[in-house]
Formats: sequence, C-alpha cells, structure tokens
Amino acid sequence: MDEAGTVYGYAVAVDPRGRLRYGHVDGRTAEFHPLWLRERAPDPATTDPQTGQRLIEAADIPLDLAVTDACVENDGVRLSFSDGHSTVFSFAVLDEAISGRAEERRLWGRDLTPLPQADAQAVVTDDAALHAMLEALDRYGCVIVRGLAATEDGMSPVVDRIGPLRRTNWGGIADVKAIPSAYDLTMTARHLEKHADNPYRDPIPGYIFLHCIVNNAEGGDSEIADGFAVAERMRREHPEEFSILTTVRPRFRYVDETTHLEHEGPLIELGSSGEVFRVRYSNRTETVDALEPDVLDPYYRARARFHALINSPEMTVQFKLGPGDMIVMDNYRLLHGRRGYKLETGMRHLRQGYVDRDTLQSRRRILARSHKKAVS
Repeated sequence: MDEAGTVYGYAVAVDPRGRLRYGHVDGRTAEFHPLWLRERAPDPATTDPQTGQRLIEAADIPLDLAVTDACVENDGVRLSFSDGHSTVFSFAVLDEAISGRAEERRLWGRDLTPLPQADAQAVVTDDAALHAMLEALDRYGCVIVRGLAATEDGMSPVVDRIGPLRRTNWGGIADVKAIPSAYDLTMTARHLEKHADNPYRDPIPGYIFLHCIVNNAEGGDSEIADGFAVAERMRREHPEEFSILTTVRPRFRYVDETTHLEHEGPLIELGSSGEVFRVRYSNRTETVDALEPDVLDPYYRARARFHALINSPEMTVQFKLGPGDMIVMDNYRLLHGRRGYKLETGMRHLRQGYVDRDTLQSRRRILARSHKKAVS
C-alpha cells in the first residue's frame, strides 16, 4: 500500500480513482467507496448527534465524488472529499465495516458438546448473565437454559427479560404434546425430521423458546443441526447445487379450519455480501410450483443433498431435555427435530413461544453496549 499515513500498524492511502485504501493492523486490507464514506460521515453536518440519523440527502451527493486526501490522525482517519467536506472516521468504525457478523459465527456439527448453557436464575437477575446468554445464542445459534420452573409459564421470566412474545394463531406460549385431534404433526408422537419453524409466516419467527415440563416417555430426544454449517458445506463441496438452492423459491403453506398461511423463499437465502442469511427446510409444509422439468430436476437433486447433510450423523447433535430445561434457537439458522416417542411409556409435554428477531437482537446490542462501557 502506498501509505498516506500510518499509526499503530494502520495504513491509509487514496487510490487513483479517489477511493480509500485501508490497511488493518492485523494485515487485512479493504477499499472504501467515497460515496459510502461521505453519506455516513460521523460529524454533526452529516449525522445528527442525538438520533444518529442522516441529515444530508445521500442521493444528492455527486456520483463522481472522490476522496482527495487521507491521513492517520490520533485513533482514526481524516478524510477530505472533492465536494469540500472533511471528516474523521475512527479505526473502530472502519474495522467494524470490514469485519462483519459472519466472522463471529461458530459453525458446528456433532462436535458441539457440551451445548452452550445458561442458568435461568442468573439470566433473570443479572444483566451480565443475560448478555452472555444472548451472545452465545448469536454465535452458536442455540443455548440451553437450565433451572426454570417446570410449569406452564415457566419460560416467562426469561422471555420477559428480552421482550414481548410473538403471538400467532396458536396464541403466545403454546403446548407441544401429543393430542387426539392433532392439528399439526408436532402434536403427535411421531418422529419429526429436522426443520425450520413456520416458514409459511411473514415474517418468519426469529427465535424459538422450547421449554420442557415433563419428558419421561421412552424416546423423544431432541435433534438439532447448524443450518449455516450445512449450507457452507454445500457451497464448498457442491457449488452448483448450492446455487440452485439459493435461487429456486418454493412456497410453504399451513392450512387448518381457521388459518391459511403462505410464504415463499429459497432453502438457502444469502445476504447482501453473499453470506448465508437464513435457511429454510420444512418437508411438511414445502410446495414447489410446477416449474419446467429442466429446473425441477436439478432442484430435487440439490434438495435431496441438502436433506442428507442436514440429517447426517456428523452434522447432528442429539440430547434430551429434562423438566425445567429450555432450548432457545435461532430459527433463521437452526434446524431442529425430535425422535419419536412411545405414549404408553410416559409423557412428553413441552411449551413453545417465539420472539421476533429485531426484539432479541435489539436487547443483545443494548446489553453489549452497556457491557462495553462497564469494562472500559
């Protein structure tokens, strides 16, 4: 890098096209577009100090804008632009922009033992414990909370610390147990293949809270798989089939006497940077349109591969929830199911609720901000 300034191992320069070239202390490099920098300049002429919202109209910035000068200044980078504006970006802001959340994920298979765990009493009474629980959930996609009351509303003290439950046509906290007049296969004792919950809803529920009241029947073990890890394995080993699963958009449907829900989306959904953002797999509710056979043929092959990996022993973690245990799962990432169980040997009664993604992630970020202040 042709350096315009260096401090603490950081380096900056302006390339011939007026873009910022940024060298991180750990050796990573990045290139920043001048409009990207200008529209989020962290100064009171561009960004309101109180709300953090933009004061200028981004679409009015000249499209030929260029960075004209860059230099390291204290703990950041001072930039000058061809429109005459000057501002300072901290290293922290630029570092966050090039790191991304994907690097903080911990992808896993059957090696995830023990599962991330949290103590219910600590989570309910201590912000640091709640922050640790939500960070573990964000990194691994699941966490087991132990020590809840084995009662119908036993999950409520933990959920109430995070935000409101998402209400559905099944109410707030709903039973998961075998009943004679089952309206969903969840309400039977049969084996349930791994799946994402409710891909037929819009929006799809963000997080699942599954709380055990009693689980003494023979069988009924829970099974989970990291859908992101499975998708990344598909990308590495079968890139053409991975691409098919990101483009074909099946529909998902749930219908009963009072409800008819439909939504569509690919089995593997990518974010703006190409990272895996969400996985959908729901054999019970998927319905692909009657597309051309030349489209469906490779789709069915790719879907079969995806299914085989989801259910392979090397990608599966199996465990049995006990009374007072609760697993919290990222429904954009985790695929979960259960082994069949025998009603004549005992009972399996769980309770389930959903929390929307924005609600939980907001709570995590606020706690992270408080935690950062506390340790600084």
